[in-house]
Amino acid sequence: MNDDHRLKVDFCGLKLTSPLVLLSGCVGFGDEYTRIEGFSNRDAGAICLKGTTLEPRLGNDPHRLAETTDGMLNAIGLQNPGVDAVVREILPKLDFSQTRFIANVSGSTVEEYREVTRRFDDSPIDAIEINISCPNVKQGGVAFGNDPDMSARVVEACREVTKQPLITKLSPNQTDIQHNAKCCIEAGSDAFAVINTVMGMAIDIETRRPVLHNNQGGLSGPAIKPIALLKVHEVYQVCKPHKIPIIGQGGIVCTDDAIEFLMTGASAVGLGTGLFYDPLCCKEINSGIAKHIDNNDLPDVNALTGSLELHTTTSAYT
Repeated sequence: MNDDHRLKVDFCGLKLTSPLVLLSGCVGFGDEYTRIEGFSNRDAGAICLKGTTLEPRLGNDPHRLAETTDGMLNAIGLQNPGVDAVVREILPKLDFSQTRFIANVSGSTVEEYREVTRRFDDSPIDAIEINISCPNVKQGGVAFGNDPDMSARVVEACREVTKQPLITKLSPNQTDIQHNAKCCIEAGSDAFAVINTVMGMAIDIETRRPVLHNNQGGLSGPAIKPIALLKVHEVYQVCKPHKIPIIGQGGIVCTDDAIEFLMTGASAVGLGTGLFYDPLCCKEINSGIAKHIDNNDLPDVNALTGSLELHTTTSAYT
């Protein structure tokens, strides 16, 4: 149980007992990890529930996971029981006294995002994360998150039907993540999760086929950490004047990783693939952050956010 006041974070008005957030898709609908001996929900400041759509989805055919060098590819396909089942059957079973729970909204049209958000608004959920990396079926399958105007339309539609904090999950698979962030802020986003997975592929050379039945999938894990750090840094430049918080995520598996993301501009840090490495890593990372705070005479974890000191000279050429 984490009760260290130095680790507490105010994220969009939510009082988190720790800056650690368990990411969507890695902990199911929030109750799976209670089965692991030694794990406590209070070790995490918040838990993001699995991506939820309007209607139930079976997801993609297998294989849906593939291990890669320093990472993992996934193409689960948003398998979920649908928003009504989540609200009526799953949420009542969660212990909201232990941690904060964040819904993850997905859809294939703006209207679907809006309706799923509306149904979560009338529930005990603490905040809503918008997964804008889904393909828009009305625009030929182009992902909402790769088009700033489409991203803003989704955020605006969700904003109209909820007063809950809206966290927009930004994709790294786009041309200008800063412009997208600006558009989402103007549309009503309260916070960001940076980044979602990087698209990739794995090949079986014996069959000459992709390992994933979907052919491609989202790459997560330590392999994407340098990309994620840069994207958090870029989005933080946009968010800082507006005091909009960021959940930094992408390859965090240890204390040093978490501290790097905080320094780069994140107010909280997300654990995803790292939970597959070590399901009980939250305790160790919390302890490590507290030790770093002590060693550097800092008042609390919030003092780490945005503390990165850039070199005074930069070049576009590496």
